Amino acid sequence: MTKNGIGFQHIIELNMALICISTSGALGRYIDMPVPITIGLRAVLGGLFIFLFCKWKKFDFHVAGEDRKMILLGGILMALHWITYFYSLKLSNVAIGMLSLFTYPVITAFLEPLLLKTKFQKMHLILGALVLIGIYFLVPDFDLENDYSKAIALGVLSAFCYALRNIIMKSKVNRYNGSIMMFYQLVIIAIILSPFFLFLDTSGIMPQFPANLTLALVTTAIGHTLFLYSFNHFSTTSVSIISSAQPIYGILIGMLFLKEYPDFGAIIGGSLILLSVILESMRSYKS
Repeated sequence: MTKNGIGFQHIIELNMALICISTSGALGRYIDMPVPITIGLRAVLGGLFIFLFCKWKKFDFHVAGEDRKMILLGGILMALHWITYFYSLKLSNVAIGMLSLFTYPVITAFLEPLLLKTKFQKMHLILGALVLIGIYFLVPDFDLENDYSKAIALGVLSAFCYALRNIIMKSKVNRYNGSIMMFYQLVIIAIILSPFFLFLDTSGIMPQFPANLTLALVTTAIGHTLFLYSFNHFSTTSVSIISSAQPIYGILIGMLFLKEYPDFGAIIGGSLILLSVILESMRSYKS
């Protein structure tokens, strides 16, 4: 047990959560189905697993009327986040997809003062510039005809949606259990994407059901549940700093199972992006 009361077991549990969530990169690349079908199935199966977990834990499913619009908006943004992220993975590789997505902590730092009317920090301009330089190294020749350029644009858009969703849901985390909010957002995603099952190719569902099941159970249900429970033992800032390992885990999983190896530019660009995340998290911790 550490002097802060955080045991080695808690550190292992948080890293297990990050490893589970990091499987999204390799699975997103591996699953060969239309993205809306993959995400829709992920929402249905993941929602089922989380529903059973919530029933087992006897969580209260009631949501006050004034909060339903915000949770609905959170679900829509989560759907956009997942869809754009998976399209980014399809157009590039695990390294590009995950590193471009991980611009979301710095995007959050820019959005929070605008939306929550808090004081803007000048340091965020430096961190934003660091992220932009990192993105440049990911794809030095930015051209919308280039698939990697499209992938990074979609990855950053995914990060924007994710940051906006997190800010919106931030005011609700003290009122509702995190698993309950995640369940309702998965229901919303499943409803939004259900029409795509009528006209997109669904022939891959059964052949690739094991991979889809892994995405729903390991990545979504287990990963996000363990991640939410880590807040019982760590501060939000500590979780943010440790979460910087997530793209590294994802890239390692991609190397192991898909034989995808990041090039030198991705390593340099990714290092700059992760450095900005660590600096922002440590700066927030000290302030």
